Amino acid sequence: MLTVKSFTFNPFSENTYVVYNEFNNAYIIDPGNFTDEENLVLKHFISDHDLKIENILLTHAHIDHVLGLQWAFDEYQVPVMLHEIEREILERNPMDANRFGFFFKPFVGEILYLKENDILKLDSDELKVLHLPGHSPGHIAFYNELQKLIISGDVLFEGSIGRTDLYKGNHAHLLESIRMKMFNLHAETQVYNGHGNPTSIGFERNFNPFFK
Repeated sequence: MLTVKSFTFNPFSENTYVVYNEFNNAYIIDPGNFTDEENLVLKHFISDHDLKIENILLTHAHIDHVLGLQWAFDEYQVPVMLHEIEREILERNPMDANRFGFFFKPFVGEILYLKENDILKLDSDELKVLHLPGHSPGHIAFYNELQKLIISGDVLFEGSIGRTDLYKGNHAHLLESIRMKMFNLHAETQVYNGHGNPTSIGFERNFNPFFK
């Protein structure tokens, strides 16, 4: 059984997740921790729960979702996993940081690539990879059908959708990703997104104004 713990980090109010099971095996998803204080919050949660970090997963590589990536890799020495076509976005982060007025080093560490329908396992618990382009070209989500939960990054929000005015964003692709993949999930599926409150597939199907 998976437990999802969320943290809201950095000036962009990004949601970082730790997903773990009863055997204390865990993933860090989208490490956005930015300050020393945020690093300690994440580190203490992991150590206090005696968690073993198996991998660092990225829904996508926009800078607000990777501000703590180098710290997490250096701290836990496990591979970072993302969609292959999202590598370009990751490599653009130093330039994007400069636009926001701060310095950001290129990530240095082991990277493994994920694709549509890959299955990630924490013991008997599974997360299925869904490719959901639009907000970013290599955007993916991590779906557990049994528990009806999806960690979906910046695709679908409570009453809203991800922005598509960033580099290689595509509004039509984003709407298609939501309609054809996310809205086909069970209505009770809990959506743990990249910013703001969790929501559900059923609520967004019925009330999201972008689909009226």
